[in-house]
Amino acid sequence: MLGQNSVLGVLGAGTMGLGIAQIALQRGHRVVLFDSQTEKRDQASAKLRASLGRLVEKKAMTSQDLEEALGRFTAGTDLTPFRDADFVIEAIVENREAKCAIFGDLENVISDRCIVGTNTSSLSITSLSSNCRVPTRFLGVHFFNPAPVMALVEIIPGIHTDAETVANVRSLIDSWGKTTVVANDTPGFIVNRIARPFYGEALRIYEEGIADHVTIDWAMREFGEFRMGPFELMDFIGNDVNFKVTETIFEAFYYEPRYRPSLLQKRLVEANLLGLKTKRGFYDYRPGAIATEPRRDLTLGRAIFYRVLAMLINEASDALMLGVATAEDLDLAMTKGVNYPKGLLRWADELGSTNIYQELERLYHYYGEDRYRPSPLLKKLAQTGDRFFLAVQA
Repeated sequence: MLGQNSVLGVLGAGTMGLGIAQIALQRGHRVVLFDSQTEKRDQASAKLRASLGRLVEKKAMTSQDLEEALGRFTAGTDLTPFRDADFVIEAIVENREAKCAIFGDLENVISDRCIVGTNTSSLSITSLSSNCRVPTRFLGVHFFNPAPVMALVEIIPGIHTDAETVANVRSLIDSWGKTTVVANDTPGFIVNRIARPFYGEALRIYEEGIADHVTIDWAMREFGEFRMGPFELMDFIGNDVNFKVTETIFEAFYYEPRYRPSLLQKRLVEANLLGLKTKRGFYDYRPGAIATEPRRDLTLGRAIFYRVLAMLINEASDALMLGVATAEDLDLAMTKGVNYPKGLLRWADELGSTNIYQELERLYHYYGEDRYRPSPLLKKLAQTGDRFFLAVQA
């Protein structure tokens, strides 16, 4: 049984790996970290000291707590210390071959009782575990960036994952103060799958010339109360990262039209206009850049918001129908994982499934594309007047 005395192993000293290591250190665990790059390994302790130091400044921990935490941390380019690990989380490059290779090396070192998790955001858990000698102890443990701040962690069992392993890991991560949801092993899991229309439909509206990116972002903030508009968020995430996730999910679903990537976003990636990290993306972040004002047309803004929201609700409805997760976990994932103002299924209950269904039918008949076909479950609820939840919760 995993507990506070369990030893955590982390594979990868990038932003996500160090974030996971920080969470475990703050919760009193001993942490061993591996990275094949000596430079990253050598920088790991200094970066963790800086991150924990900011918590000391905010009085969230004491200087003594910081020193004790770092005293429980070791980093190296050798997997040998992982023989003592009770739970290992992999957070290396998002590449199946690289991940499978390190899992093979890891299994030569770890004990039979050690659980192995991967922080992949879009790769199949079953596929990653296929070459493992003990796939029953393997599962997805998807943190969101920055890991110490973001509340949500998606737990994803593969086909062979033992139920006890899932319960054990979920209990541990819940004890870290995180919010966990369980998702089936489908492309994008919950958040990265359901969130695709937030970006994809916004890009489509922009490409059609209905509104520019500034106006679309304004509409989603103004009428939906989203913290960031889709173009602001794509620039924040990085257009390269966002495009790659969309492309991966599109291919994994055998080119399902709902997930088709945007050529406009691809061109930005090719031009290295990646967003904040390159100072230019959909927006210009260079000093002296002049901000463009949105077109504050209330009728247009409401139409943009409702179209994007209908597509998001349709995706959530399909995920529920196909058993990706429970209705409660689907809504929890979107509010805790990407800070949506409301759970999409409860939002549908508030607005009425019939209204959402009619908007999708309008789009479907206008464009004649499967991209807009309504979810069968949403159609059923529209016909019966039933709700996703028994009672609408404010």
